[in-house]
Formats: sequence, C-alpha cells, structure tokens
Amino acid sequence: MRRIMQMLGWLLLGCLVATSSQAGSQIEEPLSHAVKAMMQRSISDKAPLKLSFPSSKEGEVWLNTMSARLKKHVPNATYREDLLRTVHYEASRAGLDPQLVLGLIQAESGFNKYAVSAAGARGFMQIMPFWPRVIGVPEHNLFLLRTNLRYGCTILRHYLDLEHGDLFRALGRYNGSLGQAAYPNLVLLTWRKHWAYP
Repeated sequence: MRRIMQMLGWLLLGCLVATSSQAGSQIEEPLSHAVKAMMQRSISDKAPLKLSFPSSKEGEVWLNTMSARLKKHVPNATYREDLLRTVHYEASRAGLDPQLVLGLIQAESGFNKYAVSAAGARGFMQIMPFWPRVIGVPEHNLFLLRTNLRYGCTILRHYLDLEHGDLFRALGRYNGSLGQAAYPNLVLLTWRKHWAYP
C-alpha cells in the first residue's frame, strides 16, 4: 500500500510539473502616469472581436492555416478558433504580429490556459498577478482567454515601446530575463519555425 501511495504521489507531482509553466517572471517596475493611463485605456477597451484582413477570404485562409498548426495543442475546434480569433485581434490592436504572439504563447505556456509558473505568472501569456493591481483593475481574472491575451499583448507593446522597437530586448523584459539570450531566442525560433505566415 505504501509503495502505491508513493507512486501516486510521484504521478501527481509529475502532472503538476507538466501543467506548470517554466516561464520567468516579469519585473514590477514603476510606470509613469502617462504609461499607466495608456495601459488602463488599452485594457478597458471593449471593441468587438474581429479579424483584420483586407478580405474575409484572406482571414479564413489564415484561420484555417493556423488552426491546422494549433490542432495538436488545442484539439477542440471551437475553442481553437476562438483562441486564434482572439490572438489575431489582440495582437493586431497592439501593433504586434499575431504569429509572434502564438510563438510567445507556445514558449510561455505551451497553450495551457491554466499554466502557473514558479513565480506565479498565469495563463496563456504568463501574466504576473501584479499587473491588474498596477494598471488599476485588481479584480481581473488572468485565466480568462481575452483578459490574459489583452494583458499580454498590452504588456509586450509597452516593453517594445520602452525598448524603442528592439524585439529581442522587449522579449527579455517580458520574461524577466533582460540581457539573457535564451528566452528571446526561444520565442523567435518558435515563431519562425512553427507560426511564420507569408
């Protein structure tokens, strides 16, 4: 009986490790009033969710292409389409490449909606829990799809602006590993290898 309990314990530990993220942690830094106000406006925007392509046919081609690539991570077709539409919308509104955001999500959480890092970062884009408090909306649930992606894209946009468009440094800030190459290289490689789109 004791041996069975030990085996169950190891199995449970393995499951917990497998579902948690290995992401680093964003660092809480003071924000200027202007940046805080901009981020508050961005987080609270309730614009309708839509794909932004020159034609609906181009949007459907993108959706079908990305859906085929994402299927092994997100088997449910309805949820997969919702995730892709949300990624595309939130990335586009933040001025980010949606495929880059897919690469970042894969690197951060492996598309696990409920991933939690050792540092406490949550959800698809591994948002640190201090962000809702800093931006001024402490009741936001970072495990909700749209909330998580809205925060993640807004934060990455903030870091890109802070780093004057230097994506490598912005990714380092996003992960809390500024000055180290491993994380930015992982995201960039994942983006180009799995999510590049003409």
